[in-house]
Amino acid sequence: MIPPKQGITASISSTARKIWFLYYDGFRQMTVGKTLWIIIILKVFVFFVVMKLLFFPNLLQRDFDNDSDRADHVREQLLKKDNL
Repeated sequence: MIPPKQGITASISSTARKIWFLYYDGFRQMTVGKTLWIIIILKVFVFFVVMKLLFFPNLLQRDFDNDSDRADHVREQLLKKDNL
């Protein structure tokens, strides 16, 4: 027979379980909120995908043909003294 948990681990486990069920039950009973959360998640996903594609191009892949050239360029940039 396994003895019941005692002390702080039982209290943390119980508190974590209560918090989980609070959110789980709240999201389960939502009606309009679910639609709003889906819209928010889609907007954030699209926003970050667009930001990545437009503003953060892969310059190393564009400018260098192989991995060793890319590694040499990064090493040179990191070791530059005037790079502040």
